[in-house]
Amino acid sequence: MNNELELRFYHLYSQLSSLTQTVTQKPATEQIEAILNEIAAMFRLSKGVTRFFRSPADEQLDRGEVMCSYDTGKEGKPVHTVRFVTRLMSITTMTVYMSEDEKPLTDDEMFKVDLTMRTAVAFISRNRLQSIAEELAFFDDMGFRNIRSFFKYIMWGNTPGKFNGKAALNYNLRHFSLINEKFGRKCGDTALTNHYRYIENLIGENGMVARLGGDAFVCICDQRDLPDLLDYLNEAIVVIDDEGRTARLSSYAGVFYIPDGYEIRVPNDVMGKIMHAYQIARANKQGNIVFFSETLMSDKERSSRILNMFPIALSKNEFQVFYQPKVNIVTGEICGAEALCRWFHKGQIMPPIEFIPVLEETSEICKLDFYMLTRVCEHIRKWMDEGRNVVRVSVNLSRRHMTNPELLETIIGIIDKYRIPHEYIEIELTETTTDVEFRDLRRVVEGLQQQKICTSVDDFGMGYSSLNLIRVVPWNVLKVDKIFLPLDGESTESTRSVMFKYVVAMAKELGLECIVEGVETPAQLELLRSNNCELAQGYLFDKPLPLDEFEKRLDAKKYPI
Repeated sequence: MNNELELRFYHLYSQLSSLTQTVTQKPATEQIEAILNEIAAMFRLSKGVTRFFRSPADEQLDRGEVMCSYDTGKEGKPVHTVRFVTRLMSITTMTVYMSEDEKPLTDDEMFKVDLTMRTAVAFISRNRLQSIAEELAFFDDMGFRNIRSFFKYIMWGNTPGKFNGKAALNYNLRHFSLINEKFGRKCGDTALTNHYRYIENLIGENGMVARLGGDAFVCICDQRDLPDLLDYLNEAIVVIDDEGRTARLSSYAGVFYIPDGYEIRVPNDVMGKIMHAYQIARANKQGNIVFFSETLMSDKERSSRILNMFPIALSKNEFQVFYQPKVNIVTGEICGAEALCRWFHKGQIMPPIEFIPVLEETSEICKLDFYMLTRVCEHIRKWMDEGRNVVRVSVNLSRRHMTNPELLETIIGIIDKYRIPHEYIEIELTETTTDVEFRDLRRVVEGLQQQKICTSVDDFGMGYSSLNLIRVVPWNVLKVDKIFLPLDGESTESTRSVMFKYVVAMAKELGLECIVEGVETPAQLELLRSNNCELAQGYLFDKPLPLDEFEKRLDAKKYPI
């Protein structure tokens, strides 16, 4: 190599060393590639190929990334290979090729080629490890951006007005576990991937989507893209396998329109709002898609206040049991009662709608349920000791209990503590919650029935799979929700009248005890009679009564019919 080429090589190599020690940005990377190409041409090389393997096992399987850093298009044979192994056992190799009609490399040229290759391989290895570290930090195991990626996006270079015209969302795919159960995990993963890619394409470069985990996601998008995005989240058909099979997906979503000039100081400035709106949507209080507002925040503050008050109120016995009679409309006899909770705080009664939904968002509702069961058992014990007429009392149980493996033992322990015959207790489980596994529900119901404890499905017809619920779970009692009860003067051919008729007939045909809630007028009472439904509950007979008033009804035993 003549002196001029020698000087040129060391000048290029000096630049290469400097660049590879300090930077990884794209402009510098392009400079490095240009230098390597010039050095390769200087030594008559026809091609240079780099391979990166994450582990020795990947190298053995030849399962790595291939990068062709230089290629003249000439055929050639390998003349030198460099292999670099990191402490994390990632492996980078570089092989250079030379055409057979070229003059072979001298020892001095081989030294310079080897020196250049080792410098380049060390740089490539470090860059790839940095990329892998970034992938592990900001992407999950399915290649979806994760919550760290979302936080980085909203906080990086954040200035007031950066998110003008943007909206943020937190959403969850409804009943997605059913896809995994019906079609298998592989199809579920395919559905998730296709859903994620569609959202990515819809948002484009004007936002981003990240997965929180499972089937929960967050995203930022242009407000002009929001209508199309919400349409997709409300209902979409997603391909789930290579055969073209599809599944229907819908979502619960919380949305925050980011105001112009809004400054995000910490991630929770956005996350807190969209997650709270999402929780409201998930609870089905205002629809499947809920937009954040200051009213929602005041509701959140009220919920926090109730949750803080609850333990003290429970310890002070501020919760009282009210009883609403159940009546046999043929004989007028009181055949049972439903125990309902009333909260008396500082001399005022707090409506159940104010605190029950709040407690149901946490496990605190379970404490209240056990408290109510205990009070009911105390009252039944009192009636038995006093020789009063005793009827079966139904106690509501939140579906949050279903994940408690000791639920049956706890219920039976409370009942037996007060020596209450099991036939005097009925456990009501509401049908409006949709995310509890049927097998757990069936296990609890069957366990209660083995102990001669009656079970009823409350608010039948309000849930998303009512018929499946009574097909799978062996209930004793079906409580027909008042939405099925026709209004006075309503046509017998109306949809509600027809449905009421057949729900009652179906319950009786299945051998279920059938009781109708919300009976308020004599005309509705006659409707029950004409459909051979003997049991009713509602304001026509009595509103929920405090203990002393209900005891008077027990003593009277019946209502005039």
